[in-house]
Amino acid sequence: MGPPWQTEHVVEPRFRWLPRDPVPLDPAFVAAVRERGASERVAAILAGRGVTDPAGAASFFGDPTAGLHDPRLLPDAELVVDRFRRARDDGERILVFGDFDADGLTGLAIVVRTCRALGIDAVPYVPSRLEEGHGLSVRAVEAARDAGASLIVTVDTGSTSHREIELARAAAIDVVVTDHHRLPDELPPALAVVNPHRPEVDYPDRRLAGSGVAFKIAGLLRDALGGDAAGVVDGVDLATIGTVADLAPVLGENRAIARLGLQALAERPRPGIAALLAVAGLRDRPLDLDTIAYAIAPRLNAAGRIGEATEAARLLLTDDPAEARELAARLEAANATRRDLTREVVEAARAAVPPGDGVAVVTRGPWPVGIVGLAAARLAEETGRPAVVGAELGSLIRASCRSGPGLDLAALLDACRDLFVRYGGHPGAAGFEIEVERWPVFVERFTALVASAGPPDPRPVLPVDLVLPPSRVDYGLVRELALLAPTGPGNPEPLVAVCGLEVARVRSVNGGHTQLVLRRRPDVLDAIAFGRDDLAGRLAEGDRVDVVARVASRIFGGIEALQLEIRDLASSGLVGELAKLAGLAGLAGRAGLAGRAGPAGEATVAGARGGTVGGTVGGPGAGSIREA
Repeated sequence: MGPPWQTEHVVEPRFRWLPRDPVPLDPAFVAAVRERGASERVAAILAGRGVTDPAGAASFFGDPTAGLHDPRLLPDAELVVDRFRRARDDGERILVFGDFDADGLTGLAIVVRTCRALGIDAVPYVPSRLEEGHGLSVRAVEAARDAGASLIVTVDTGSTSHREIELARAAAIDVVVTDHHRLPDELPPALAVVNPHRPEVDYPDRRLAGSGVAFKIAGLLRDALGGDAAGVVDGVDLATIGTVADLAPVLGENRAIARLGLQALAERPRPGIAALLAVAGLRDRPLDLDTIAYAIAPRLNAAGRIGEATEAARLLLTDDPAEARELAARLEAANATRRDLTREVVEAARAAVPPGDGVAVVTRGPWPVGIVGLAAARLAEETGRPAVVGAELGSLIRASCRSGPGLDLAALLDACRDLFVRYGGHPGAAGFEIEVERWPVFVERFTALVASAGPPDPRPVLPVDLVLPPSRVDYGLVRELALLAPTGPGNPEPLVAVCGLEVARVRSVNGGHTQLVLRRRPDVLDAIAFGRDDLAGRLAEGDRVDVVARVASRIFGGIEALQLEIRDLASSGLVGELAKLAGLAGLAGRAGLAGRAGPAGEATVAGARGGTVGGTVGGPGAGSIREA
């Protein structure tokens, strides 16, 4: 029997509401956070994200330039400086090879612009996704030779390009690899391998994206070879775009880059970026990391997904506003085509998945190679299982892999490396090229490896940072949580569980959303549930609900008002321990969640590792950044 106030309108949560692991708080750390105008609840959220000491608090809240590490600590830094100095002094030509995604393109632009500023002849090269694929290509080595280049610099790639680097060496061309992807057991035979993941190097922060590594190289070269002082942070705007596009965690040095980059983008956007924002209809709107993730990055990626990414590179390299507008218009058209193709491929891939509840989704078809990564991401999101989607290219299959946390795709592909023509990637996103006849062997081995990693749980997770009674939702909370910005992967927007609200009004709004007015004593809170038009028909006035939401402040008719942006909703009591944490006696239900009391009746969510609460699930994962 349910609680006496429960009505027939029972709404199950779609997600597993996941508590943060408990982290003991150092009093000195809490004091440092308070000095920045935040309370212990923000300190607890930061601790759950790996920021646990006064130095970390100072870096998180302080001057972002202080969060940039000395680039001379990067591996092979001296070799890089010496080789670039020789190239400049001897008038050599450098071919800069950048990957065709937004991270590689922005990194390429940083290196090319830096070389040209230092008087070094630099030629950009962007590979064809279809004809060359990931990694340094034989065609690029041949292009470097034909162009008279004596040095190739890779950006966001090259760590596994052993054969191609050997070919370059045979042609008397040096290669400097700058990358951030997983390293093989044996380093490639390059002159220098600048990768913060090299185990013998103690670089302070290994989380840099490919464009972040390029940005550090640019600073290293400007500092060593000359240039104005302001130029040491030149390119930070491009590094921010690449960092966000590659889903690198917005913590540590990446956070410093993002803060500086957002400032640069707001104050002095390059012609190419200004043109992209204009075609997206965002020229006069405030710029944040979401704008980069959903507006800038997909448009940069679109050219390489449906054709060649050279135009995106030209956009990032031009200083001519007229040329930038023309190139941005082409990227906008490419992005519209990319959306249509993605929809078609996702539907076809979904239909091609063999029936049954296997441990992984593995499929292939005659699909555009630039779209299979998006399809894999969508299938992984929908099923909660790792997904591999391959594009059939004659005798070869080029595949993209996606997975959620808890499974290292790069390690799994490494265990299958004898089957591949080439491969590489990250724990959550990877790819490979394989001969058609080896595909069945790969499928068998890959699914066995996934199965050995443990049973999949298809239910999407919704992290909860704070549990509050309705009375604790106020403007002070909004201002305090805003101190965590800029937010993104690794430092997501804080989500708050608010318990014991009563539905005062509910209605559908255009776009498939539901708008609510939720009563608390003595007033009400406005709320919006984006993409949840089902709630309008499932809730009625008087229903009691718990929600997980982003707490925001909005201006309506010149009046500021609090608003809950609902990520998930459940009838009160279904996630009962949350109510206990919020101090609402009598609402306890049937979940298992432990907590630590916070100030003034709050609860900072804590629980056993991996512990979750929630019921029936479905729908897209929360907080993901994807190309819609």
